[in-house]
Amino acid sequence: MTSSAPATPAQAPRRIWALAWPIILSNVTVPLLGLVDTAVVGHLSDSRYLAAVTLGATLFGFLYWGFGFLRMGTTGLTSQAVGREDDDGIRTLLGQSLLLAALIGGALILAGEPLVALGLRLLDGSAEATALATEYARIRLLSAPAVLANYAILGWFLGQQNSRVTLALLVLTNGVNIVLDLVFVVGLGMTSDGVAWATAIADYSALAFGLWLVARRLRQLGGRARRDRLWRPGAYAELFRVNAHLFVRTLGLLFAMAFFTSRGAAQGDTVLAANAVLLQFIMLTSYGLDGFAHATEALTGRSVGRGRFDEFAAAVRAAARFSLATAGAAALAFALGGEWLIAALTDLPAVRDTAARYLPWMVAMPLIAVWSYLLDGVFIGATAIREMRNSIFAGLALYLPVWWLTQGLGNHGLWLAFTAFTAMRSATLAAYYLRYRRERWASEEKN
Repeated sequence: MTSSAPATPAQAPRRIWALAWPIILSNVTVPLLGLVDTAVVGHLSDSRYLAAVTLGATLFGFLYWGFGFLRMGTTGLTSQAVGREDDDGIRTLLGQSLLLAALIGGALILAGEPLVALGLRLLDGSAEATALATEYARIRLLSAPAVLANYAILGWFLGQQNSRVTLALLVLTNGVNIVLDLVFVVGLGMTSDGVAWATAIADYSALAFGLWLVARRLRQLGGRARRDRLWRPGAYAELFRVNAHLFVRTLGLLFAMAFFTSRGAAQGDTVLAANAVLLQFIMLTSYGLDGFAHATEALTGRSVGRGRFDEFAAAVRAAARFSLATAGAAALAFALGGEWLIAALTDLPAVRDTAARYLPWMVAMPLIAVWSYLLDGVFIGATAIREMRNSIFAGLALYLPVWWLTQGLGNHGLWLAFTAFTAMRSATLAAYYLRYRRERWASEEKN
């Protein structure tokens, strides 16, 4: 049987924090790798190598983000199996998710060339940088099965309320990557291809470590996975249902981000660069909010599996307090130190001045976006993914008209539209949550 004891409502804040801090700390390691990649390639003799790594990393950031459902869907379903004390289901979900990751990863390797060509064409780099980025991408494609399998492993452990695996795997991945960056580029004289090989090897190193952790956990669970549920297509119905909605949701988010970037680029390089700097503010905020959202996934999913809405509601309240405190601290920090942070991110006077004009949007954004982060975690745990998908559609239905009507405001209009998109997502998820809560209370009162 599963070994961790369920959290009582009074224990919810402690459990939220215990799950969240390793995720927050692991998130902080991500920009460190980007800094090392930039530093080792940025000191080469030709800037096209840095441009190639930037193009390639951007492409794969979007490509792999599109398959993030392998992490989220696995977390939600596993946490519910934990709540039901269904060890057989926990084992089977891992096997199904890993098999799905292998199939998608293999398909990306076989059919990745057209995707790479299309993606790099849309990114519109120079001919020289694009040629080098194509070589970079071909190497990175080889690690697609490892990247996607790592998503499934992370989701499986998080669903069992073990977030320290996230920290261990990301520290290992980024550590190996940084060391190999230095060996290949500085030591062996490679260029952007060396950065790609470093990343690919690091991905497979993390997979090897992750599978070792999986084997150890499976020995603790005991028993064996049901092979008929691994090879029978009908056994994947729930996993496919959850992942299909998550995939559509992710495509909607990708469209929203791509549209924002393209409309900023249409206003000139200075506005594009200023928006890129300001988006780093959102990324910084996400490091904390993601941690509490992921913790919420694990606890709400387990509560749904156990049929305990009192624990579910307590987890949401505890996560909301942590999330609001984080969002409030971020808004205050951006209000008081935003211009200093802009100066730390760029030394170009025109970009600094332009970014400072739009700084008030960054002060407001954490307080608006906090609900979408939190409630995404709630609905992933409850595997109410249709509602998450619908919130994206509702957001886009407001985003595009607001942008169209406010084009005369320039970049302020673009930020207003993006903020409206975020606010509509939060409002839609909040409405769904209130309905879900009423329905659950009604069902508990009947029982």
